[in-house]
Amino acid sequence: TCALPIYCHVGHARAYVAFDMMRRYLMHQGFHVNYVQNFTDIDDKIIQRAQENQVSVDQLTQENIQRFYTEMDALNILRADAYPRATAHIPQIIALIETLIQNNHAYPIDGDVCFAIDTFPGYGKLSKKVLEDLEAGARVDVTSSKRNPLDFVLWKASKPGEPSWESPWGKGR
Repeated sequence: TCALPIYCHVGHARAYVAFDMMRRYLMHQGFHVNYVQNFTDIDDKIIQRAQENQVSVDQLTQENIQRFYTEMDALNILRADAYPRATAHIPQIIALIETLIQNNHAYPIDGDVCFAIDTFPGYGKLSKKVLEDLEAGARVDVTSSKRNPLDFVLWKASKPGEPSWESPWGKGR
């Protein structure tokens, strides 16, 4: 038994177990696998939880990462070769968003930048989602300023006191 509370639910575990099995199979077949998992270390939920617990965002994410390692180790899941954090790649994220804007796949609005899903014909294909069946607001906030209610934010303008980085669209994340 584990003395720590378990934060990973069965849906998380299922995904990690499935990818671990695929990785192990490929390695068994003689393939070199460079397995990378990213850590999203900044978002609204993280900021809110850090404020509620009166800890820094960095402290909260570091605790969550350590908990993740403990839980995945308990499931005997191989560690990834790399775990990049979103906040360690802000310049690359900004550059990618700029490219999306230049190619008319994203648009700035009020300090945010949204991805325009209708500019990408293959959107939803990988997940087998049909755009007409998607419900606006189910996973992302619906705001009247979006061109399409299903568009989602790539860059979010920061509120006072939130972690932020300079960008062509203002301070945000």
